[in-house]
Amino acid sequence: MKEYLSVKEFSRLSGIENTTLRYWDEIGLFSPAKRDPENNYRYYTPQQVIAVKFITVLSHLDVPLKAIAKMEIERNPEKIMDLIEQRESILDMEMRRLREAYSIIHTRRELIKFGMKVDLSKVSVCRLEEKAIILGPPCEFQEGQPFYEPFTRFCRQAEELRVNLGYPIGGYHAGMETFLKAPGQPDHFFSMDPTGNKKRAAGEYLVGYTRGYYGKFGDLPARMAAYAEEHALSLIGPVYTIYLHDEICIRDHAQYLSQLSVAVAKR
Repeated sequence: MKEYLSVKEFSRLSGIENTTLRYWDEIGLFSPAKRDPENNYRYYTPQQVIAVKFITVLSHLDVPLKAIAKMEIERNPEKIMDLIEQRESILDMEMRRLREAYSIIHTRRELIKFGMKVDLSKVSVCRLEEKAIILGPPCEFQEGQPFYEPFTRFCRQAEELRVNLGYPIGGYHAGMETFLKAPGQPDHFFSMDPTGNKKRAAGEYLVGYTRGYYGKFGDLPARMAAYAEEHALSLIGPVYTIYLHDEICIRDHAQYLSQLSVAVAKR
């Protein structure tokens, strides 16, 4: 092999772009073995392909070039270990953020997609799969208090509850009786974070859909109660309100789409 390689030859051998090699030389990070005194052409030795690996490996780990330049001079196993552990910690946090972002995207995509094909006129019994949630503390509605005040209290407690507000938020009534009495005043709010330690159990549910702002359900609660009576169904346990379409995908809040569900059993 030749004793010296031109920038183009070294680039081809190392896989590093010509412009990158020139930039690294300009900032003093990685310089050629010699320069032609007449034309200032850069020349590298084949052995520098091994030396440059230090830079490429750390660059692929997103270590800033300034940190690489400093470490290039004073590196030793202890300092490289410290640097790698720092990067590992940063990447761990980034991976957690990306996993959570993906989970939020997946959760919302499934709700939006499902909401695009529901029949608003229909109340029916269907099987729902288990769904994990994070249940918030009890809501304390004062007489005449608007819906959004307890809702914003829940949002303010999000960090303490370890709730990511990127997930959809739903309403939880302890039973159909309390729901019919005050449909717009849930006993709890909940996050649809799939890592939650509370669960809506899998089973048969009476399900209906309606459009309207948070806490506005029109005649749907009455229609659900009438359906249960007509079909001799007992309504068991909590009533869950899930917003399939909310402000994330709809501008007009009167067009938000909610799903109401409550477990049922034959009398």
